[in-house]
Amino acid sequence: MAKVEWSAGIDSVSGALSKPGKNGQHSCAKMLLGTHRVAATENPNCNRIYMRKKVERSTAPSTRELYARVRFASIAAAVSDRSKDLSKITNDQQAFIAQKDLAGGKKTLKAWYWMVEGAAYDQEHPRS
Repeated sequence: MAKVEWSAGIDSVSGALSKPGKNGQHSCAKMLLGTHRVAATENPNCNRIYMRKKVERSTAPSTRELYARVRFASIAAAVSDRSKDLSKITNDQQAFIAQKDLAGGKKTLKAWYWMVEGAAYDQEHPRS
């Protein structure tokens, strides 16, 4: 197994170091993924690097997946619009603060926006 020596100031690397590009872009063909494990072990070298080839999808997206994509895009656009709507900001902040310390309450304003807009989308677009 290879051993990685980090430069001064770098203790560990975790996550995608390089990702394969989309079609038509100049990028690497493989994904380079670094992991760092924090655990009580005898071996202090807990960094690993993996290479993963680009994977092409072999099946078409299902109806359920297409619905999830449309739902996500619609809710994301609604959250973006609502968070910038000056006529709703004060009321939204008050409603968020009122629920955030309750059991099951959303802890961030963005999560609250997603909950509200997700419920509104689901009410307007019931699944059959």
